[in-house]
Amino acid sequence: MPQTITALILNLDQVHLSDEQFYQLCKNNSDLNFERTARGELIIMPPVGGDSGNREADLIIDLGIWNRQTNLGYTFSSSTVFTLPNGANRSPDVAWIRQERYSALTPEQRQKFPPIAPDFVIELRSATDDLKMLHSKMQEYMDAEVQLAWLINPQQQQVEIYRLGKEVEVQDLPTELSGEEILPGFRLSLSRYL
Repeated sequence: MPQTITALILNLDQVHLSDEQFYQLCKNNSDLNFERTARGELIIMPPVGGDSGNREADLIIDLGIWNRQTNLGYTFSSSTVFTLPNGANRSPDVAWIRQERYSALTPEQRQKFPPIAPDFVIELRSATDDLKMLHSKMQEYMDAEVQLAWLINPQQQQVEIYRLGKEVEVQDLPTELSGEEILPGFRLSLSRYL
């Protein structure tokens, strides 16, 4: 039976990395993908396989095409680390920020790990993702006032829709999702992500 690679979580209880130290750690180990929780736990994310990588790329393309047509904001890949208001450093699989919010950041802030919570995020569960960890991450996005977030879970044939201040909605796949008022006119058919 093949062994599944999962995220490695390092509890750095006695070591508190500053934002600059965390940035340098990531920069000096660019072949690894790091995230950091608000509690200071360092998460080393495993790479995804071909199917998950292809699905993630398609999600970025779909959102990016909509964004180019509307010119309402900026689209980001999973390589982007955001510093959330609670101090966590998170990398959604896909993220989007309204133009006026991102433009308000200084050039220095945009160059490193932007100190801003996205307006919209997508997390695509890969075979290596622990669902409990993903739920915790989605809650962190809501606590950071992300307006809309989707957790696409091909393994359970579901998508969880998170809206700020509302209960989580679960839909069975395939379905079509709406960007609602956050992403006006954006529609995503999930039939090809199964």
